[in-house]
Amino acid sequence: MRRAPPPFLFRCSSVLGPLLLLLACSPSSANARAVPSSAGDSPVAEHIRVAAAAGANGTAAVAPAVPAPPPVVIIVERHHHFHHELVIASVLASVAIVAIILSTFYAWVLWRRSRRLADGKAYRSSDTARGIMLVPILSKFSSLKTSRKGLVAMIEYPALEAATGKFSESNVLGVGGFGCVYKAVFDGGVTAAVKRLEGGGPECEKEFENELDLLGRIRHPNIVSLLGFCVHEGNHYIVYELMEKGSLDTQLHGPSHGSALSWHIRMKIALDMARGLEYLHEHCSPPVIHRDLKSSNILLDSDFNAKISDFGLAVTSGSIDKGSMNLSGTLGYVAPEYLLDGKLTEKSDVYAFGVVLLELLMGRKPVEKMSQTQCQSIVTWAMPQLTDRSKLPNIVDPVIRDTMDPKHLYQVAAVAVLCVQPEPSYRPLITDVLHSLVPLVPVELGGTLRVAEPPSPNLKHSPC
Repeated sequence: MRRAPPPFLFRCSSVLGPLLLLLACSPSSANARAVPSSAGDSPVAEHIRVAAAAGANGTAAVAPAVPAPPPVVIIVERHHHFHHELVIASVLASVAIVAIILSTFYAWVLWRRSRRLADGKAYRSSDTARGIMLVPILSKFSSLKTSRKGLVAMIEYPALEAATGKFSESNVLGVGGFGCVYKAVFDGGVTAAVKRLEGGGPECEKEFENELDLLGRIRHPNIVSLLGFCVHEGNHYIVYELMEKGSLDTQLHGPSHGSALSWHIRMKIALDMARGLEYLHEHCSPPVIHRDLKSSNILLDSDFNAKISDFGLAVTSGSIDKGSMNLSGTLGYVAPEYLLDGKLTEKSDVYAFGVVLLELLMGRKPVEKMSQTQCQSIVTWAMPQLTDRSKLPNIVDPVIRDTMDPKHLYQVAAVAVLCVQPEPSYRPLITDVLHSLVPLVPVELGGTLRVAEPPSPNLKHSPC
């Protein structure tokens, strides 16, 4: 007779066996599925029922012999791992793309910043060479505060009144269309020029705002520097750097009649004008058209460096509207297409530049009165003689006559003739004019011409 196994071991084997089979065959696994048996209740299920009944009665029972269960086939699917790897690859690619974009943007920002710093250093070095540093001058003013116009300083009226000696006539530097320009000496000995716009009115207010807006944004060695402004009892005041030699108009047509201006200094002044005008036309965005370029608006410092001033009538090329823009300018300098048709372009400034160049050559005013009822412009009078080499030397200003190389004289005359052509398309760009004048100015005056000795006594004793 067979001895029955211990009850405890039987119970463990009868329970653990079926449980292990259930765990192996359970369809709850995420990565496997079982192929079920094809015939009714499986022997495994029958064995589990018998074991359960025996356990419930508390008696030992011997499991009936059953055939071996069919093999269980487990099919493993790897969709989950493949999906996980795809997500990781996508995330890494996105991070790489974002890093490339950020790196490119950062490099572009650094490049723009280096360009601005380089430009700023160039302008500051030019100003230092000429003794004009805006910040130190402003710091010495007694009453300053930042205005709504940004970097332009607002100066208190009492400071202006004290600096100009209560706008004394002895401090008058010149007279403009809307008022006078006074010399001002501020605390610490800092000098400046103060333009007082009197009378007010819409036109005066418009020119005042226009000049502050443009000069507040423009920095160039050949454009006058704006130091500040003031509004008091209906009058508007603009403060500029002081130009010790006054205007080109005063030097040419004043008491000295151009005696301080040698041929090379005159060519230097023309070159400085061309550089300032080229900056307005080619390097400002949008381009600026001065609209009132003339010898009285060309200021000279102690070394005869020329700077363009008075931007009250200036316009940007993108804001020109024939319907709303009034005809403005000075007789003798206004281009014919602007005078007749109201057509205003950068070539209008080139025409005015040509008139100033003729003044430098001949020492004559742009318009001269022939009789009480008749006037003659310098362009009309000079044009027939400018193109005749035999007559050209005779119309040159006597102060500089026979002091220059004849080839240089013919070249400057040819540039002037092109600039004052009636048809705008025949006039050169100011950049072309600039390149034509550079070889005619000595190296020490800012050009590329090398001369062994100055051609005239005036240049030898010049401050330049």
